Amino acid sequence: MASNWKFGRGKLGPLAPLVGKWRAEAESPMGPMICEREFATILGGKYLQLDAIWRFGKNSADGYRERAIFGPGADGTLSFWSFTSDGKRSEGRLVDAPDIHPKSVCFEAEMAAGIARQIYWPHETEGLSWAVEAKNKKGWRRFTNHHYHRVD
Repeated sequence: MASNWKFGRGKLGPLAPLVGKWRAEAESPMGPMICEREFATILGGKYLQLDAIWRFGKNSADGYRERAIFGPGADGTLSFWSFTSDGKRSEGRLVDAPDIHPKSVCFEAEMAAGIARQIYWPHETEGLSWAVEAKNKKGWRRFTNHHYHRVD
């Protein structure tokens, strides 16, 4: 298991293992996919910013982009606000996901189609795992799962 998966202090503490640059490669229904994620502290360490770009196929220089900000919500709960290049937006809050991993970092959001969650957890060999799931009558249905490696 990844030994560097240690939570930090304060409101952003659970996100400490994510800080840095990450890359995943996978097959997708739209062809080969590369996703790069960069997490960086901003605004004096009060927030964390995620910049992500998804590239599909050989000629996808622009890709699909996401910018998300993580920080304390109005009630103090660690939350996120996400904006994507297709004009969509979402927001959610930190919840427990012991069914995934004891050290998982999970955010749940109310989407137009229902409740969804994104989960980060230490990969069993190296890097991190990330998944997106939708809630249904039987529990959670996973529709995206990536293994990210740290980029120097």
